Amino acid sequence: MTKTYIADLASLTPLIGREVQFNDTAIALFRLSDDSIKAIENRCPHKNGPLSEGTVSGTHVFCPLHDYKISLTTGEVAAPDEGCVQTYETVVENGQIFLVTE
Repeated sequence: MTKTYIADLASLTPLIGREVQFNDTAIALFRLSDDSIKAIENRCPHKNGPLSEGTVSGTHVFCPLHDYKISLTTGEVAAPDEGCVQTYETVVENGQIFLVTE
């Protein structure tokens, strides 16, 4: 297991996405109302919309282009639409957010 620093917790506004780069991949970071951190691939599977610019509601983000509803926990697109984005495990230590990879 490898932890890679990606952002400070204080730099994330609750319910507002932020794009970070990890190994040449754009990742959307979200701080939810319960202060949990979610990280997903920053592209909608429909038309590659930037999910970091989407609207957060509960544990979902709505793509800013065509309103696809995507789970921040599983990466699954809600029916009747289809698709999935990569999710990433995160951990917060001493106010710093780390991406956890194998």
